[in-house]
Amino acid sequence: MQTILGAGGQIADELARELYRNYTHDIRLISRHPRKVHDTDQLVSADLMDAEATDTAVEGSEIAYLTVGLPANSGMWEEKFPTMMANAIAACERHGVRLVFFDNTYMYPRTAEIQAEGMRFEPVGRKARVRAQLATMLLDEMAAGQIVAVICRAPEFYGPGKTQSVTNAMVLGRIAQGKRPFVPISAHAKRTLIWTPDASRALALIGNTADAYGQTWHLPVDHERLNYRQLIKIASAATGRGIGYTTVPGWAFRIGGWINPTVKEIEELLPRYRQDNIFDSTKFQTRFPGFPITTYREGIAQLLGGSNDRA
Repeated sequence: MQTILGAGGQIADELARELYRNYTHDIRLISRHPRKVHDTDQLVSADLMDAEATDTAVEGSEIAYLTVGLPANSGMWEEKFPTMMANAIAACERHGVRLVFFDNTYMYPRTAEIQAEGMRFEPVGRKARVRAQLATMLLDEMAAGQIVAVICRAPEFYGPGKTQSVTNAMVLGRIAQGKRPFVPISAHAKRTLIWTPDASRALALIGNTADAYGQTWHLPVDHERLNYRQLIKIASAATGRGIGYTTVPGWAFRIGGWINPTVKEIEELLPRYRQDNIFDSTKFQTRFPGFPITTYREGIAQLLGGSNDRA
């Protein structure tokens, strides 16, 4: 039995599909209102804030994937994420279940340094401090030998379906709708994005690779270092039309934040858009050289309705 804690999001749904395709049909989906991805999926309704419910949900599993996503609300993150992590750790320790934690990069420094697995934590902002807390909680349990676990870390998303990110919402999604894209802060700083189906496939692969545990892994990304101007140029080629863009400066987000709480929550992330953001997945690509990584050209073509044939 392989169990997904926090089912229902884009990463979790793609993970369920990959597990079913290549690893097991014995899949349990856990959330407050789970929905089947396959007819054979086992559904368990549970609130991961409830320790007893989490314990029951995990019992009988071989592997549990913690893929919970919450809205961009700092207060909610501070209230819920640490308790959910503590409950997942306790349940997996109690039942001898391996834990795969799907993580992000918010705790990394707001610099142009290349981000590899050994990057130090320098959290700035409420959401970044929560993410550092979660990773540290699990790393401490791993170091103490209390749990067999692995951390799988991903940069900003782009992708199909329910994928949520600044880039999807402001740039690629608007292009798909025939609208002018809005570029946050800088069109010239290099970005690293991960194609969400690739993230889920890699998550399943690491979870089912015994010697991957006890470590942190950066999930695979296209190592072509592109900025928003170049990404929009790819979108122009994919759609066959010229696409202009508007760069949105920081002061515009600040004004928007006075009106819209969601925009206010994004402000914490904006310093990461001022300079290059280079996420390195060499460790994964060296360990799993046959893993097919979706290039930006392939992903953008698929998002915008063009060909996604690999070269």
